[in-house]
Amino acid sequence: MHKKKKMRFGAVALSVLMAAQLSACGSAGDTGNQPAGAVPVEENTSAETSSETAEIKNTASETTETKEAAPETTDSSDSAEAPSEEEVSEEESKEIVGAISYDYEQELDIIDDNYRNFYEIFVYSFYDSDGDGIGDLNGVTQKLDYIKDMGFNGIWLMPVMPSTTYHKYDVVDYCSIDEEYGTIEDFERLVEACHEREINVVIDFVINHSSSQHQWFVEACDYLRGLPEDEEPDFDECPYVDYYHFDREQVSGTYYPVSGTDWYYEGGFWSEMPDLNLANESLREELEEISAFWIDMGVDGFRMDAALHFEENDVDFNTEALDWLYSYCTDLNPDFYMVSEVWANKATIADYYASGTPSMFNFDAADSEGKILKTARGTYKVANFVENMAGYLTDYAEENPDFIDAPFIANHDMGRVANGLKKDANDMKMACGLLMMMNGSPFVYYGEEIGMSSSGKKDENKRLPMIWSDTDTTGMTNGPVDADKDIVSAFAGVEQQLKDPYSILNYYKRAVRLRNENPEIARGEIEIVTELTEGNQAAITKTYEDSTIGIVYNTSDEALTVHLAGTTLDEMAIRGYLTLNGEVVALEDGALSMPAQSVCILK
Repeated sequence: MHKKKKMRFGAVALSVLMAAQLSACGSAGDTGNQPAGAVPVEENTSAETSSETAEIKNTASETTETKEAAPETTDSSDSAEAPSEEEVSEEESKEIVGAISYDYEQELDIIDDNYRNFYEIFVYSFYDSDGDGIGDLNGVTQKLDYIKDMGFNGIWLMPVMPSTTYHKYDVVDYCSIDEEYGTIEDFERLVEACHEREINVVIDFVINHSSSQHQWFVEACDYLRGLPEDEEPDFDECPYVDYYHFDREQVSGTYYPVSGTDWYYEGGFWSEMPDLNLANESLREELEEISAFWIDMGVDGFRMDAALHFEENDVDFNTEALDWLYSYCTDLNPDFYMVSEVWANKATIADYYASGTPSMFNFDAADSEGKILKTARGTYKVANFVENMAGYLTDYAEENPDFIDAPFIANHDMGRVANGLKKDANDMKMACGLLMMMNGSPFVYYGEEIGMSSSGKKDENKRLPMIWSDTDTTGMTNGPVDADKDIVSAFAGVEQQLKDPYSILNYYKRAVRLRNENPEIARGEIEIVTELTEGNQAAITKTYEDSTIGIVYNTSDEALTVHLAGTTLDEMAIRGYLTLNGEVVALEDGALSMPAQSVCILK
């Protein structure tokens, strides 16, 4: 259980004018001040464009300094002396000038189970501990205090095993660490440091395919090269041939020739990622041994890559494969967690819950046209959004009553939230608020908490260096070599946003804390308060065990008064809230005053 501690912004007396200016500015970690009444510059782009190279400004995101995608790094001697983010935020946040008092901070009530707040990390671009320009495991370890201080109690590490690519989704050796990231001892220290902070570790487990350089595939191809044309493979002589999908016919456009033979192999994603044959029992035994290796290392869960594609269009096979591996892992560790990538619609995701595995990423809610961002930008009504929230619980529970939803807004394969919402900090905060009120275990992609940008459809542009500071390059990585070098962020780095009470980062921090104060948010049964739910206003209750909270939403650009009298929320009091820039939610005589784009928790 996390140690309970309280942290409040210092209450500073403000003039009415200062409060009004702060509210109007929509400050989001700005490095420059926008004059009152300034006309914003409109961004003329879609959610994901290929030409976002100039800094775009609007009322909520104007900056005077920008961050390059590939800032300089410093040597490891500098990073060794850098203070932790927890030290900075704890001390400096108490000295923030202009912070309006927030009087509803509660004691933390964190339950030690698999309902967690996860932070997705692309190690390559996160934090460089040794000055070579590439993020590494020791860099993640150095930033654990920052992650914990943000309220996250789980991390998902994108692939860390040896690979031939920067993204490392083509695994060469399943029981080692890519040398760019460090050593297996570095990994063990990272896991130990996570567990000391009560942070669970989930790693990407890529079993749909391996690298073409994996010894299994290399030996299989060598065997086929020596096989007479009229003979069939003998799996006793070379079992690895049946670890993959080989055929003498080019079955489809995703089959590639084995050089020096008349054989072809399947590579659904890329020629250098040959697909594994998960029906092979010997391969399954190897994967069990690999799973045991990482569980013995202290790993708390797997993120299953490409589960939709184990066998194309075969839900029964794919769900059986997930069930097999999950059952094996939970035999070794009953608390083991698994979350799977099934990039599909809601109905297909529901089908995959028949595997009995706990979590599927909720792609229905995610991405630029997912329900979270559409609600945040005002093109989808929050009344419909809460109906969908309740629907997820019903539909997914029909297949697995013990499911844990895994909602998210964006990940390493998608455009950044800033791009999907045209760098409107208010809408970006609203999106965070919607995500953090959802059931299950939310996943946040590194850098979303500071509003980082992406550009176009190139994957490298979605995996840019984490911006730790506008002025201090300690730990900054160079990012993927093929990423565009002129992509800038409209918002400040971590160091600057920690000092701004109304930054995107501090909004995320309060939103995650609300989850840690109220276990009902993640686990509660939803009831919609129908008389208070219409259009851009919605109200629900969540009940977990013997405790019920209310959540009221205003996703409009106008303040609303919600009258609670005669509803199930009538006797409740304010327990916490989220507002854009310090505005206050008030409850008097049953009338709940809700500022624009706000969320209020009642109990």
